[in-house]
Amino acid sequence: MACAQTILTQELAEEIALVDVEEKKLKGEMLDLQHAGAFVPRTKITADTDYAISAGSDICIVTAGARQREGESRLSLLERNVSIYKSIIPRLVEYSPDTILLIVSNPVDILSYLAWKISGLPPNRVIGSGTNLDSSRFRFLLAERLNVHVQNVSANIIGEHGDSSVPMWSSVTVGGIPLNNFLDKNINGFEMQSLRDIHTAVVNGAYEVIRLKGYTSWAIGYSTANLTRTLLKNQQRIHPVSVYAKGLYGIEEDVFLSLPVQLGRSGVQGMVNAPLAEEEKNQLQVSAQALWQAQQGLSL
Repeated sequence: MACAQTILTQELAEEIALVDVEEKKLKGEMLDLQHAGAFVPRTKITADTDYAISAGSDICIVTAGARQREGESRLSLLERNVSIYKSIIPRLVEYSPDTILLIVSNPVDILSYLAWKISGLPPNRVIGSGTNLDSSRFRFLLAERLNVHVQNVSANIIGEHGDSSVPMWSSVTVGGIPLNNFLDKNINGFEMQSLRDIHTAVVNGAYEVIRLKGYTSWAIGYSTANLTRTLLKNQQRIHPVSVYAKGLYGIEEDVFLSLPVQLGRSGVQGMVNAPLAEEEKNQLQVSAQALWQAQQGLSL
């Protein structure tokens, strides 16, 4: 609902169709949004347990799945979510064969791979929200530590949306200045341990929110709206999202993981050949192997 509410208030769609298995709650959510019609852009809002209501969707955003428990890793969610996806994905594609699938459920990388395999769609039309939100957390924490505005920080997290994610330290810039150069000119006690602590905080960010309120919602809602805007408005922006990665950066496994890619109306428009330090490349390959191992035994 955070995704739907954010997309609604940002005027990104002419129609939003909500699909869920809980009919009573679904109708209540639909009415609650409809009753705000005087305060938001004009958007048709419908809801049903029947997937036919989603027919002809330009983009299908999948948030369904077992909720992540406190202290539970995203990968441990896998088995609980596989069966859910086997029932959801075929029906979405049946009614919207030309859609873009945007996967938000966790573990997002493996579920994006699963959605691709089940849907039969080309890989450019299956995208996971991946580390788009992780990268936002990364930029926020760096900006806080450096005492600059977050919009002056350019920094990405790649790899798994989870414990084996990889911070692209070698390409971080502050106001267009490489991080190392910025630090040379702004001595402020920023040490390597501080960098490691920031990445740890990024990885643990969602876990902390889950510990405090039971689930994450608003940040991933804004991240999803951010991706939806780029896709539907054909903005050709570069985002770190989960995409089919075999053959890139020495990755030999059949996996989805986050890389900086150009997004537009047809989905993934192109791969960005972002330079990686050798250590970052090695960590990315380790992340791919961790995902590949977790995928073994999946019944497709």
